[in-house]
Amino acid sequence: MRFVLASASPARLSTLQRAGIDPEVVVSGVDEDAVVADTPAELSTELATLKCRAVASDHRDALVLGCDSVLEFDGQILGKPHDPDVARRRWYAMRGNVGVLHTGHCLRLGADEVVRHAATRVHFAHVSDEEIDAYVASGEPLQVAGAFTIDGLGAAFVTRIDGDHHNVVGVSVPVVREMVHDLGQTWTALWR
Repeated sequence: MRFVLASASPARLSTLQRAGIDPEVVVSGVDEDAVVADTPAELSTELATLKCRAVASDHRDALVLGCDSVLEFDGQILGKPHDPDVARRRWYAMRGNVGVLHTGHCLRLGADEVVRHAATRVHFAHVSDEEIDAYVASGEPLQVAGAFTIDGLGAAFVTRIDGDHHNVVGVSVPVVREMVHDLGQTWTALWR
């Protein structure tokens, strides 16, 4: 069974590869900034579904996975900051606090589709202004949900998580395994 990842995220690809899956990568082209929703869970699952469907239309014989993550912090939905000043302001607010990373997952095979949501609480360190400036200058937080990573330079700035570590990277492997089974496939048959 072919497995297609409808995401440009190197972290998602690496996570799936470490779990034994070698997906083809096809970027969906969905404009994430054009989609709005009332809650972080709704936004992450809507974006994941749009990405999955955009790619699945050309790959009907494959399992196609779309994912998207957003950070819920202080009553706001935070996606990718793109701008250094935005990332810096977010980190000034997030340091020493807690956010919830939401990841939507959509898996499709032909006309059959399964959608799931996962949430993980993230505790941020009391980082200094200098650490924030250096992190923002690295460029890493500009293109990731919530302006942080747990699998890169930002790992030192996360003191604890409550929930699935992989979800914070952008794809919950246990959730995807369940979705594969829901579509009548066997997870271990996908291993390389």
